[in-house]
Amino acid sequence: MTLPDEYLRYCAGDGPKEGGLSVEPGWFQLWPPAEVEQLNRDYHVQEFVPGFRGFGSNGGGELLAFDSGGRVFMIPFVPMTADEARPVADTWAEFVERMEK
Repeated sequence: MTLPDEYLRYCAGDGPKEGGLSVEPGWFQLWPPAEVEQLNRDYHVQEFVPGFRGFGSNGGGELLAFDSGGRVFMIPFVPMTADEARPVADTWAEFVERMEK
């Protein structure tokens, strides 16, 4: 699964890479795109939640991930299961709108 182009363009720009969210999980920390592949392997994302691609966390116990449709979810690191995935935003643009500025 590839990362959405909108996310990659955002990461290349000057927007915040960490900060508050107006929705749960309340905080975000974006992983550098160059590290996404390795961090997904380190966290065994495809093993535990196939169809999701991690791109950050809340700085604590939850993964931020895209599904195959580009929607954003938070998934607890423990237990990391698709049943525990909770929607955060329908699109990357909506996720950005929910960032506290």
